[in-house]
Amino acid sequence: METTLTKRGQTVVPAEIRRRHNIQEGDKLVWLDDGETIKVIIVQSDIVKALRGSGKGYKLTKRLLAERKAEYDHEKVRS
Repeated sequence: METTLTKRGQTVVPAEIRRRHNIQEGDKLVWLDDGETIKVIIVQSDIVKALRGSGKGYKLTKRLLAERKAEYDHEKVRS
């Protein structure tokens, strides 16, 4: 995909990229320049909404409870 830079330094994020990455009005784009390449990072305006469901499938509650039980058992042995 290709876009053009205006004389005011503006460009357009192509619609296909906006759809694929769910970029909405109000989201911010952070530009990272390492001297050789430029990366654009999306910072969505509602970060909680953006992260909702991202841990699905990792069984995080089950893992947390298992870790808590292991800590409890470890403390019990030390007492």
